[in-house]
This record gives sequence, structure tokens and C-alpha cells, in this order.
Amino acid sequence: MAELRSVRNDVKTRINIAERQQMRSREQVEVWLQMVESMEHEVDQIIEEGFQQISNKCIRGCCPKHCGSSYKVGKRVVQKLKLVAELRSKGDFSEVAYILPWPDVEAMPNTPTVGMDLMFENVRRCLREEDQVRIIGLYGMGGVGKTTLLKKINNDFLPRETHDFDVVIWVVVSKELNMRRSQKNIEDRLGLLLPKDESQGARFTRTRICSVLRKKKFLLLLDDIWDGVDLELVGIPHPDSENKSKVVFTTRSEAVCGRMEAQKKFRVECLTWIEAWDLFRKKVGEETLNSHPKIPELAEDITS
Repeated sequence: MAELRSVRNDVKTRINIAERQQMRSREQVEVWLQMVESMEHEVDQIIEEGFQQISNKCIRGCCPKHCGSSYKVGKRVVQKLKLVAELRSKGDFSEVAYILPWPDVEAMPNTPTVGMDLMFENVRRCLREEDQVRIIGLYGMGGVGKTTLLKKINNDFLPRETHDFDVVIWVVVSKELNMRRSQKNIEDRLGLLLPKDESQGARFTRTRICSVLRKKKFLLLLDDIWDGVDLELVGIPHPDSENKSKVVFTTRSEAVCGRMEAQKKFRVECLTWIEAWDLFRKKVGEETLNSHPKIPELAEDITS
């Protein structure tokens, strides 16, 4: 039994390590652990009965009072030893856990948006209610909050029961499109294993991504596009009325919205003075603002 307990402890340690790596224990391993726990309890009971038999002896303490009971205990011990040995042999698991599939939507760290509630609701309506709108562009100068708004849109789809997209994919494009990096981000979200032969290149990856996405209703979020992106070149089927998929992207240029064939485009504006002042007060705090009589005056100049 001591050897079985040792194997059990090793298996539990492996499971704990796997769970810290976002893995889940296999069902057969959980069943085995339950059987070990049950066996341990039964063995403890037999040992307790054995002690009782030893304490109940006659003929000057040499023989048990109830020979029949002692025989039954001994027989059960032999049976349990066989079962313990069988459990021990079944505890040599090559794998104790499996990798969890990626969630349909991956939560993005984000800060609360200021002055974007109306725009967020307009984009949300396009995504959830306007079937004819497949590609949406968010454009505006750098630093006005386009990425923050896109993250809020992403996180709005976290509750699975609120939408029917099979998967929501986030890709950062940036100034120079890195095709392989973008494709890898999509592969990771789809749970595709990396090909053994890396020399197969972007064309093979494009075909692989397309073969999966064409069977799904997806929402693709592209952040920071500087030029038009050829979706099909990446492996993304063009959103249409058949696949019912959608694309939302951010860009600094309104012209990019045209090159991306956006059916709807929204200009993300700078905050109004009142919105900027309220945001500044929240970030700095009232205690700091009131710590010197000239600070509020200087703060108003900064936000104006």
C-alpha cells in the first residue's frame, strides 16, 4: 500500500503542475485516484479489524478466540493485496492531463472608455443586428482610443450566451504587416498545431487557416492597420451573407477604410474639454488637485 500511495502522490503532483499550465486532468486519471482513495479506506478498515482480532486472543494470548473471523480477515487481506497490485500497475500514466482548447473569446486587458459610449453602441448594433454590415472601420488620429474601443468590443463578446460567433480573433497588424506572425496568431486562436515542416510556408498556412474558418462564423478584430490588408492572402475568407462573419479594424487613415471595403466607418474623435477634464480628475485624484491652489488652474491649461 505504501508503494501505491507513493505513485498516487506522484500522479497528483503531475496534475498540479499541469493545472498551473492551464491543462485539465484526464477523466481516467481522476477515476483512478478515486479508486485509490476508496482502496486506502478499505485497507485501513481491514487493518483495524486485524488489530481487534489480535487483541481478542485466548489460551494465554496465543490463539484467536474466533478462528473463523480471523480466517475471513486473512482472506480479505490476500484479495486486497491483489487489487492494490493491479491499481499500482494501472497508475503508470504516460499523460495525466490534456491541453484545454482556446476559449471562443480571449479576454483583453482594458481600461474604461471615456466619451465613447455612443460609438460603442453604434458598432455593437452593426455587429449584432445589421446583417448587411460585414466590415467596419474605426479611424482617427493616434492616441484617441481606437485600440481601447476595440478591446471593449472584444470583451463584450466574452459571455458566450450573448452571441453566436464561433470564435473571436484579435490580431495586431501595425505599420509593417508581418504575415507569418499574423497567421500564427490566428492559428493559435483556432487551436491549430504548428506544422512539423516550417518550410511549407505562408501558402500552406493560408490554406490551413481558410479550411477551418470557412466552416465557422467568426469575428476578426484587426488593430492598427496602416495600409489595406488582403484578407484572403492571410487565409481569411471574405465576410459575406453566407458565412455571416464580420471584421472590425482600427486605422489612422480614412482612406484605409475604403481599401478595406468597409460598409460602415466611424471616426474616433478626441475627447471634449469636459470629458478630458473629468478623465484627468479621475486619474490624478481630488486630493492631489486640491493640494495646492495653483494646481487646478495648471491642470485646466493641460486638458484644454
